[in-house]
Amino acid sequence: MTGRPDLGGWPVSAVPAAYLTPGTGSFADFLARAEPHLLPGQGTGAAPLPHGTTIVALTCADGVVMAGDRRATMGNLIAQRDIEKVFVADSHSVVGIAGTAGIAVEMVRLFQLELEHYEKIEGVRLSLDGKANRLASMIRGNLGAALQGLAVVPLFAGVEADGIAPGADAGHAGPGGGRIFSYDVAGGRYEEHDYYSVGSGSMFARSALKKRYQASADLASAVRAAVEALYDAADDDSATGGPDLTRRIFPVVVAVTAAGAVRWSDQAVGAVAEAVVAGRMLHPGG
Repeated sequence: MTGRPDLGGWPVSAVPAAYLTPGTGSFADFLARAEPHLLPGQGTGAAPLPHGTTIVALTCADGVVMAGDRRATMGNLIAQRDIEKVFVADSHSVVGIAGTAGIAVEMVRLFQLELEHYEKIEGVRLSLDGKANRLASMIRGNLGAALQGLAVVPLFAGVEADGIAPGADAGHAGPGGGRIFSYDVAGGRYEEHDYYSVGSGSMFARSALKKRYQASADLASAVRAAVEALYDAADDDSATGGPDLTRRIFPVVVAVTAAGAVRWSDQAVGAVAEAVVAGRMLHPGG
């Protein structure tokens, strides 16, 4: 090999051109040029794959709450009982996944890296709208796999890390500044009012939130409403898992406020879930 060994001992000629070519602040764009086989949805076989549902999100007086059940299904089988579908995206946002589990988890990891990469390259954070748009472009990149039945439909939410600037478009922000974005398989981005749900149990969860949602609710009340909605979804949708008191498996809950995104501990969510189950013992319909 020839070349000047100034890249950690590697000759310049041994480094692929894509690694040395200036580009945008998007890590996904770089990966598409340099290592396209590492993108979500590439190289996926035709065998049945686990699917994950259901995710709910709602705004409240303190920000926004997102919660997801823990079941993944593969046809009529339960593929996994404790899968995680809700993830902290960055310091002030959260993303939940529904659809083909493997591709969805890969997409979330790439999205997390994308946000971190952009901030390091550009020196500024993306706005909440910018983050939502980035995720939309990644979903659009998975359209080929989606047309083969390997769809990913995330739910994204958060608050502005630096607050909403005077005169800026606040969208459909709740009283605590929380905003919720849904997507279709083609990457279409839609901002939702107050609450939303995706996944196979979404219809039942959204109906439950319609009855329980209160814009002025505090964080604890919003978490309780989210867990109640997931319980209702599990009651009518076989692909959604309810609280498993025997195995101590409870929904994943992430709350995003002006102070940042925090995942609630299993103990804290477990206490809420146990209270919900106890209440349903007296009033099964809620």
